[in-house]
Amino acid sequence: MMIIVFLIGGIIVSRLFSLQILQYNYYSAWAQGQHGIYQELFPQRGEIFIQDLADGRQNNQSDYYPLAINKEFYQIYAVPKIIPDSQKENLADRLAELLELDKETILERISKKDDPYEPIKHKVNQEIAQIITDWQIDGLAMAPENWRYYPNGSFACHLTGFVGLREEGRIGQYGLEGYYENKLKGRAGFLSGKKDTSGYWIPSLRQEFQPAENGADLILTIDQNIQFKAEKELKQLVERWQAVGGTIIIMEPASGAIRAMANWPSFDPNQYSQVEDIGIFLNPAVQEVYEPGSVFKLITLAAGLDSGRVTPQTVYEDNGQIRIKGSIISNVNGKSYGQQTMTQVLEKSINTGAVFVQQEIGQDIFRDYIQRFNFSQPTGVDLTGEVGGDISNIFTDREINLATISFGQGITVTPLGLIAAIGTIANQGKLMQPYLVEKIIDSDGLETIKEPHLIKEVISSKTAEELTKMMVSVVENGFGKPAGVSGYNIAGKTGTAQIPDPKEGGYSSEETIHTFVGFAPAFNPQFVILIKLDQPKGISFAADSTSPVFKKMAEYLFNYLEIPPQ
Repeated sequence: MMIIVFLIGGIIVSRLFSLQILQYNYYSAWAQGQHGIYQELFPQRGEIFIQDLADGRQNNQSDYYPLAINKEFYQIYAVPKIIPDSQKENLADRLAELLELDKETILERISKKDDPYEPIKHKVNQEIAQIITDWQIDGLAMAPENWRYYPNGSFACHLTGFVGLREEGRIGQYGLEGYYENKLKGRAGFLSGKKDTSGYWIPSLRQEFQPAENGADLILTIDQNIQFKAEKELKQLVERWQAVGGTIIIMEPASGAIRAMANWPSFDPNQYSQVEDIGIFLNPAVQEVYEPGSVFKLITLAAGLDSGRVTPQTVYEDNGQIRIKGSIISNVNGKSYGQQTMTQVLEKSINTGAVFVQQEIGQDIFRDYIQRFNFSQPTGVDLTGEVGGDISNIFTDREINLATISFGQGITVTPLGLIAAIGTIANQGKLMQPYLVEKIIDSDGLETIKEPHLIKEVISSKTAEELTKMMVSVVENGFGKPAGVSGYNIAGKTGTAQIPDPKEGGYSSEETIHTFVGFAPAFNPQFVILIKLDQPKGISFAADSTSPVFKKMAEYLFNYLEIPPQ
C-alpha cells in the first residue's frame, strides 16, 4: 500500500511540476487567450499633397491638393457552402464580367464544398460593390478595407511610388512612399484587458490602452500646374520624335526646391501589379545615369574661368580637330571655325575648344572642379534609390579621357545631378541640395518645415556671372536660339551625346541623347529647367528637339509665376 501511495503521489507531483513549471508559459498563454483581450490598433497612413502656387498668391496662403490618400474599398468574398449548386455557373459568369476576372477561376473557388470563406477580389470600388449588394445573393458578401489611392492616376507617379504588399504587410516602395515610409506608416497601438465567460470585456479589471499614432502628412514643393505642363510637354516631345523616353525637371535655383519632375514612360500606381516591366518603377531623373554631351562644356568653362586660366575673350585657333596620342577629336560634322573666343566655343559648341580649356587648366585643376560639383555623389534628394554619376575616368591619367570628358563624353551624371550643377551657376556659384518635401505635419498637427540646404560654394559669384553672360549669348547667337523668349534674358546650353555601344565597343553611330539646360531670367533666376530626350528618331541635334520645348516651358512659367519682361 505504501508503495502504491508513493507511486501515485510521485506521479501527481511530476504532473504538477510539468504543468506549473515546465509548461507554465504554454498554459499561461492558453488561459490568457481564453480570458484576455488583445487587439492591435492600426494607424492611418499619412497622406501626400502638392501645391498650387497660383491659388496661394491669390489667397495669401498655400493651397494643397491630394496626390496620395487613403480610400475605403471593399473585399468581395464568397461563402461557397451556402451557395446553391444550381446558381454557381450563372454567378461565376456575372462576377467575371463585372470584376473583369477569369470565370473558371471564380467557379473553382465558389465550388469548394463546405468552404466557409473564399476571397474573390480586393480593392473593389463603391459603385461595383453596390451593384453586388443589389444582387442580394446568399453566400456572396463584402467587407470594407482601406487601401492607398492615387486620385490622379499616373500623374507624378515616379515621385509618389506606391504602397505594395510584402510578407511583412503593406509597405511603401519607390519614390516618396518608400523614402518616408517610417513617417508615413505611423505607429500601431493596442488594447488589452479581461473578458468574462460570454466573451464581453470586463472594464473593472486591469487594462492597458496604447492608441495608434497616425502617420505624418507630406506637403511637397511640387506645383500641380507646373507638373501637369511638364508631363504634357514631355509626352508630346517623346511621341513626336519616337523616343525611348525622356525627363523634365524644374527647380528653384536659390533654394533647391523641385517644382516639377516628369518622366516618360509612366505607370498608374493604383494598378502597379499589372506592370510587366518593373524597371518602369525606377525614376530616371535620379536612378539612371547618362553621358551628358556638350552641356558639360559649361562645367569645363566654369573650371577655366574660376581658375583664371581663361576668360570669355580668350582666343584659340580651331583647326576642326585635335590629335591626342593617336586619337583624333573632331568637331560636329568635321567643321573648322578658325580663331574663336571662349564665348564662341559655347555658342557653336566646339569640341576642340572644350579640349583647349581642359589642357589650359591642367589635369589636377580639372579633376578638382569636377569633384566640386559632386557629380559622383547622390544629391541627397528625398527619393529612394538615388545614385551618383561615374567620374572614374578622370583618375585614369589618360589624356584622351580628360579630353573627351571636357565635352561630356566618358563621364556619367544623373539628370538631377546635372540640373543641380547648372543651378549652381544660376545661384551665384552656390550648390543647393534639391528637395521635394517642404513640410511634414505629424498626427498632432506639429509642422516641421524643410529649410533650403547650402552644400557648398563651388565657384565664385564673379565666375557664375561671367558664365551666365556666355550662356545668354548661346541663346541669342548660338545653337540655343530656339529656346529664346522675346523680352527675357535666357541662359542655356544644348547637348547632343553619343551613346556607348556595349556590344561593339565605342559609341553608337545612330543613337543619341538630347539635353537642354537653362535658367531664367538669366540675371535673377526664378527657375532652372532640364529637358532630356532619349534616343529620338529622325532628328540629329538637341537644338532642334529639346530647345523649342524649353521655350514653351519658359513662356508658361513667365506667365504662371507672373515674372515681368526685363
